[in-house]
Amino acid sequence: MSAGRPLTKAERKKFNRAEHERKIKQDLIAQHGSDLGTFYAWLRIVNIRGTQASREGDAAFIRDVALALQNVYRRHFG
Repeated sequence: MSAGRPLTKAERKKFNRAEHERKIKQDLIAQHGSDLGTFYAWLRIVNIRGTQASREGDAAFIRDVALALQNVYRRHFG
């Protein structure tokens, strides 16, 4: 994790974000079961990251997520 040194501010922020996302996933899986909980966790995390990307003006992330959702839809309903 830290290789014997304190984490930098950027490393700490990345670590905290990963821990928060892991906790969200565990909570939703415990509440809704494996498949549905994983799907809900994915939606929640994509929503969080999409909001951050939108604030930063990164439209590429939002385009990639929209394409991924479209591919899933086509695979199951198309």
